[in-house]
Amino acid sequence: MSRASDRAYNHIRSMILSGELQPGSQIREEALAELCGVSRTPVRDSLRRLETEMFVRRNESQRSFVTNWSLDDLKDAFELRAMLEAHAAKRAALRITRDQLARMRGHNGQLKQAIDASRPDVPRFIDSNRVFHATILEAAASERLANMLMQVTEQPVILRTARQYDLENLRRSHHEHDELMIAFDNRDGDWAAAVMTAHIRRAFHAYAEAHSTDTEIRKANLAA
Repeated sequence: MSRASDRAYNHIRSMILSGELQPGSQIREEALAELCGVSRTPVRDSLRRLETEMFVRRNESQRSFVTNWSLDDLKDAFELRAMLEAHAAKRAALRITRDQLARMRGHNGQLKQAIDASRPDVPRFIDSNRVFHATILEAAASERLANMLMQVTEQPVILRTARQYDLENLRRSHHEHDELMIAFDNRDGDWAAAVMTAHIRRAFHAYAEAHSTDTEIRKANLAA
């Protein structure tokens, strides 16, 4: 992929993740080309890449839209993520190094600082959380598993989930990370897998609750 295509890809992906391009909204190549400062060809290349990553969908008339996942789609994605991340945690518990564990503690410490700010710093929380989970995957040492997980975690839904967390959920996430590290310290793969499964399932229910609330609000606005 060319530099122009990479630039367009990163710009469009960032717009989707930030919510600037809303789920279900149509993507207009000409407007995006102008925003990204490239021709339409790099934009088309980027959209094909984003389509394979499930950020974008194309309809029968070949128009592109930001993917708008149904709750069933989301449930499926979270269930797959829970299975894969639990397996990663189990492998990591038997392979993790002291350096990796120390790095995880550091990232979780930064995550706690983000939570304890006068106003929780969600972007910092998301970044620290991402690196924490990436370190577990690194410790799991399975390229195949890493590739499979990328398909279900590199989604806008991850960002939207964190934005739905209240302070209690943010703190619970931090405590679950602490428990994961205790399991790793004890080289207990089954314990680590169980904690990770609960961790991901809780994330799904936080998102599902917010999704249902948003749906009711939209219905009420339409009826008004």
